[in-house]
Amino acid sequence: MNFNQLRFVREAVRRDFNLTAAAEALHTSQPGVSKAILEFEEELGFPIFVRQGKRLTSLTEPGRAILPAIERILLEAENLKRIGLDFSAQESGDLTIATTHTQARYTLPRIVQAFRAAHPGVRLSLLQGNPRQLADMVLRGEADLAIATEAIADVDGLVSVPCFNWEHAVIVPHGHALVAATSRHALSLELLARYPLVTYDAAFAGRKRIDEAFATRRIAADIVLAAIDADVIKTYVEAGLGVGIVANIAYDAQRDTALVAMPAGHLFGTQITHLAVKRDATLRGYVYDFIERVAPEVDRAMIERLVRGEAHDAGGDYQL
Repeated sequence: MNFNQLRFVREAVRRDFNLTAAAEALHTSQPGVSKAILEFEEELGFPIFVRQGKRLTSLTEPGRAILPAIERILLEAENLKRIGLDFSAQESGDLTIATTHTQARYTLPRIVQAFRAAHPGVRLSLLQGNPRQLADMVLRGEADLAIATEAIADVDGLVSVPCFNWEHAVIVPHGHALVAATSRHALSLELLARYPLVTYDAAFAGRKRIDEAFATRRIAADIVLAAIDADVIKTYVEAGLGVGIVANIAYDAQRDTALVAMPAGHLFGTQITHLAVKRDATLRGYVYDFIERVAPEVDRAMIERLVRGEAHDAGGDYQL
């Protein structure tokens, strides 16, 4: 029994039993993965996977029983490496952050700049995606932490803390009819429903609040374009495709001079950006420093207790 066999089993499950995809993810060959898994099964004395011909289709009952143990063993092995690195090279290493475009573009630059000044030996990587993709990156060990709105707070295997609140804003070009309309009447869902809308993709938590608001009032919203990138949304609003709905942090009056923004928190509520790490993970010292910069209300001791399961986080509301 060896760690490679454990990694091959875990990756095969993560890749929906596709050994070619598992081999590519682990930078090895498909026959090598297949052979290692067969040898592991022979050593255990029972099959881990159900097969149709040479193709894996699912886990056997004993396979389902041992998978959590495999995950724990590999996690502890990763933790041992991190502990060793933390003591041997405390101010050098890598930090991979999984986040959305909005956070990477508008929230993190100032924080990253200050962090780099404090830890010049740390190499930073930013991975982008939707909240579910970001959570999976952390669970798979591809990222040290994830930063996104609300959705990542409810993912099994992660612990999270709230960072800051934000609200939506409605954006239109200067001279748009909606500007004149809101000078006479308060911005409302009924008023927005008169125009084609450009906003976030359905995979983003902010979009869920928009859909729920219209559905609750039984008002049909004409969303003509959805994107994962606030800058793309602003580009199409400037082009006259429709009225935009974005996070207010994505609007900068000094840069977005072609657009007018109107607060829409009263329509779609307050959103909470969360930072999440893998439960039971061992984090290097500089990772704690980065977390404290993003979420000033938490400290290392608090994060350590959350990760060990000694504190409770429910929807981002941590209790110590």
